[in-house]
Amino acid sequence: MSREAHVRFCESLAGWFRRATRPCAESFFHSLKVEAIHGERFATREEMRQTVFEYIEVDYNRTRRHSANGFISPAAFEANHVA
Repeated sequence: MSREAHVRFCESLAGWFRRATRPCAESFFHSLKVEAIHGERFATREEMRQTVFEYIEVDYNRTRRHSANGFISPAAFEANHVA
């Protein structure tokens, strides 16, 4: 593959990746706001950081099912593809 063809391929892949991940990211941040942050009052930045961390690690990654990966949790998806 020529250098020019390689550059075009990488640019097209990057464009696809941006389009594919945007809806997933928007969905994630909406869920984070609605389920973990909205209406909460945090005394410190550390308290908010801990709440977000727990939401991501406990609820979002272990139990929540996602349409983007076949309606299984991210933890199960990773376990299926690492093994």
